[in-house]
Amino acid sequence: MSKFDLPYSQPIAADKKILYINARIIDPKSGYDKLSSLLTVGDKIADLGENISAKDAEVIDCKGHVLAPGLIDIQVHFRYPGQTHKEDLETGSKSAVVGGITSVVCQPNTIPTLDSVEVLNDLHAKAREVAHCNVRAYACITKNMKGEDIADLSALKAAGAVGFTDDGLPVMNAQLMRRAFENSRDLGVVIAQHAEDLNLTNKGCITEGEVSKKLGVRGIPNISESVIVERDLAILEAIGGRYHLLHVSTSEALDAIKRAKEKGLAATVEVSPHHFMLNDEQVLKSGTNAKMNPPLRSEKDRLALIEGLRSGLIDAIATDHAPHDLPSKEKPLQEATFGIVGVETMLPLSLNLFHQGLLSLRDLLAKMTCNAAKIINFDGGVIERGARADLVLIDLNHEWEIDSQKFYSKSKNSPFDGFKVKGRAIRTVVAGKTVYEF
Repeated sequence: MSKFDLPYSQPIAADKKILYINARIIDPKSGYDKLSSLLTVGDKIADLGENISAKDAEVIDCKGHVLAPGLIDIQVHFRYPGQTHKEDLETGSKSAVVGGITSVVCQPNTIPTLDSVEVLNDLHAKAREVAHCNVRAYACITKNMKGEDIADLSALKAAGAVGFTDDGLPVMNAQLMRRAFENSRDLGVVIAQHAEDLNLTNKGCITEGEVSKKLGVRGIPNISESVIVERDLAILEAIGGRYHLLHVSTSEALDAIKRAKEKGLAATVEVSPHHFMLNDEQVLKSGTNAKMNPPLRSEKDRLALIEGLRSGLIDAIATDHAPHDLPSKEKPLQEATFGIVGVETMLPLSLNLFHQGLLSLRDLLAKMTCNAAKIINFDGGVIERGARADLVLIDLNHEWEIDSQKFYSKSKNSPFDGFKVKGRAIRTVVAGKTVYEF
């Protein structure tokens, strides 16, 4: 039976020593990859190497499994405050640590939205009380995500916001986006965009193509994403700051990011497992559980995303974990809510890239650890002396079948139900404390 614990409301003793032995320790940032040992004292990594010993330490035999930095998911919806019938900080974080994730970044499209210091402070306080992992958050770019007036970004950053986004909605007003980049430049944080021209989307529900024609529903064209990305990058080039493209889904948007990086612009991009694992044909199999925004695209786009991961163009993998209750999904395709859950499946689905020989284990883990940390200025995602003791122990060869009904999330909306996968987290450590054991 799986075991869970809380890292902050019941913290580990400051002098508690834990020695992990017989571990294949991989630090993606430095390239360290050796069968060795690691010592934590309290909530920090104290030492690592091949001949480590410690008096009075608890010893954990890793049996040759991979010990890596805890995974960082920089795009989740834990629905607090306002929609906790779908998810909350306790269930969302429990689901995350099952997936080997030790840090998450919550999105601000809550009720009320994360556009004030008071709401952001409440989120952080509640997380320290009930969450099983580290919880950070983006704050809104515009007040109440209405796209009319810019929020007090300086005050929100001071309150702990790791960046700004109106995720779920694009910033359609170019002048407001310019002001956002000015703040990004001055505050040193990222502006994260959900790239979607709402006029081009035109209330579509899946990608525009053969499947949308077959089903007789309105489609969302690729240009609805790439037009906004091109505009944003033009503003970035003129103003400065940092730009992050959330959940990229099209080859055209990737091409735009590539050109921006070649110019030396501070632009980064993430992709979600569903976009590089599935194409729009999955809608015919999974129905509304394969409906998300941006939508699953063509096979050509899916292969472009994999090549973006292989080449290093795509910086990070993030889930866009979007839990919904059954009534929200048990509707006709046009009316059902966008979004799927993802934190419990990010690691095993991503490991498919490694098992197929498409990506080295180091490069794959980097996209879920140190690369993700860099985007949000987070002091995690590494294994080194003095670093935070956030770790994941991975059994690369554990074969299992995804069963959405067994998810710890309150919601079960996943197109991966029944998928056979290889690899999983078997121990997750946050702030030096084992918070999940398989």
